[in-house]
Amino acid sequence: MILFWAVFIALGVLLFRALARPDDSPTIPGTPPRGPGRSTAEQLLAERFARGEIDEDEYCHRLDVLHGAGDSGPRLSKS
Repeated sequence: MILFWAVFIALGVLLFRALARPDDSPTIPGTPPRGPGRSTAEQLLAERFARGEIDEDEYCHRLDVLHGAGDSGPRLSKS
């Protein structure tokens, strides 16, 4: 009887947590949540810049590449 109530309460808690989770929360522990209008790649780039792993020039260059504005570098095309 105690085992029945323990399983019943555990299922209730899991159901409550699943329904109470906000839509923008990460589903995998340790992954950053996605902000509105920003991709994960942009978030990672901003975090690296904030930690000092890359400088401002490299941040701006990589951000331009992400947005497709980077005209430098090799382009792959079908021949």
